[in-house]
Amino acid sequence: MRTILYIVRKEFLQVMRNKTMIPMIFALPVVQLVILVNAATMDMRNIDLIIVNNDQSSLSRDLSVKFSQSAFFSIIPKYFTEDEAEKEMLLNNTDMILVIPAGFEEKVYSQGKADLQVQIDAINGMTAGLINSYASQIIRSFYLETLASSGSNALRDSYIKNIRIEHRFWYNDELNFKFYMVPGILAILLTVIGMFLASLNLVREKEIGTIEQINVTPIRKYQFILGKLLPFWIIALFELVIGLIIGKLLFNIPTEGSLPLLFLFAALYLVAVLGIGLLISTISDTQQQAQFLNFFVLVTFIMLSGIFTPAESMPHWAQNVNLINPIAYFIRINRMILLKGSGFADLASDFAVMATMAVLLIAFATWRYRKTA
Repeated sequence: MRTILYIVRKEFLQVMRNKTMIPMIFALPVVQLVILVNAATMDMRNIDLIIVNNDQSSLSRDLSVKFSQSAFFSIIPKYFTEDEAEKEMLLNNTDMILVIPAGFEEKVYSQGKADLQVQIDAINGMTAGLINSYASQIIRSFYLETLASSGSNALRDSYIKNIRIEHRFWYNDELNFKFYMVPGILAILLTVIGMFLASLNLVREKEIGTIEQINVTPIRKYQFILGKLLPFWIIALFELVIGLIIGKLLFNIPTEGSLPLLFLFAALYLVAVLGIGLLISTISDTQQQAQFLNFFVLVTFIMLSGIFTPAESMPHWAQNVNLINPIAYFIRINRMILLKGSGFADLASDFAVMATMAVLLIAFATWRYRKTA
């Protein structure tokens, strides 16, 4: 045990003396958390909108005002014909066109319904879906307000035939996308510390030739590996503390569940990730080779993890890959604990899988290292 503590102490001293590693460990994760959470968001703001008002009635102007008061839309203040508006969309100057036909007000009050045309730039299908959802909500809200303020029997009869739907959003009732992204970004930061830096630190011993000196000492393999990996395990958990504090102070993320439970799962997760980093270091002779392998593994796991798009919407083969993707487990557990307040009973199967994964990865990586050292 004393030997391991000496190695851990030596590793911490090396980290503190390394002028490039200190910013990578402490400064960059903070900057990435602040920037990525604000950048990687599906919330739409300042959607450029052109309104072609062919009715020029008070009701059509009220509808235009309704869109202008929304936090999502930014109306281009210029009169356009339909052809001119479509040219603007071809030039990528607008995201949506709302065409209000002539006779709109008259049809609404006499027939209880009228047509509206919505044209959306659908190059990005996900963005187009969000724009359509926002626009539909505004139009529906405008219709209900018009109904409430009107004595038209046609309007009332039309409304009675419709189904009234009331929405309740659980766990993130404000639909704040930052609440959804912070746990995912935290998982990526811990992975970078646990896998990327740990593997590079081990390969560095090969490059500078000190690994041969260590091999002829009485230090056993498990002592050397524990002494090398334990500092990054501790640093990564410290990064999780910092990330949670930043998430609370800057983004006010909820913490509905147990933080000790979160740290327990994070500890297991880091063992698995350190095992991957150790495995990469055993098959790499230079830091450049380790960087390429880390990049390949990290990007693949992140893209399949469901951090940006739901894993349930991916092909079955991708969902099957996630069965051995530790990042997917950690992101899901983070969100369940922080947002839903899930307890150990809800996460027992994930804990069992992660514990098994951690034991197998660290054992195989240790065996592989002993074989090639």
